[in-house]
Amino acid sequence: MFDYNQKPDLNITPLVDIMLVLLAILMVTAPVVEFEEAINLPKGSKSQQIKAVKKIDILLTKDKEIKINKKSFEFSDFADNFVLFAESMDRKTPIHIRAEKTLMYDDVIYILRSVKEAGFTKVSLITDG
Repeated sequence: MFDYNQKPDLNITPLVDIMLVLLAILMVTAPVVEFEEAINLPKGSKSQQIKAVKKIDILLTKDKEIKINKKSFEFSDFADNFVLFAESMDRKTPIHIRAEKTLMYDDVIYILRSVKEAGFTKVSLITDG
């Protein structure tokens, strides 16, 4: 016969199976959903062409030898030689100065000051890190 003191057993296996199927469906569909937002992008000029910018590379070696676009100059005569070198150049030409890290700070500042005194305004100190 039937015993009233027994507790009923709940079978939750079908519930777990349904939840796992729903979880798998959610995992498959979530990456596919894309959100779009309208963005107003600026209009570019169709007629303007990109120009290759010429620059001047100045390299100061640990022996205080200066190379400007692969031409060598003496450290002591740099200020005068650079003015002669840059006579026909546009003063808005970018200049990149590279120097060995073992050099004195004053040596690099001498090069920077000479370039600035020649009238160039776009001068950058280039580092390796």
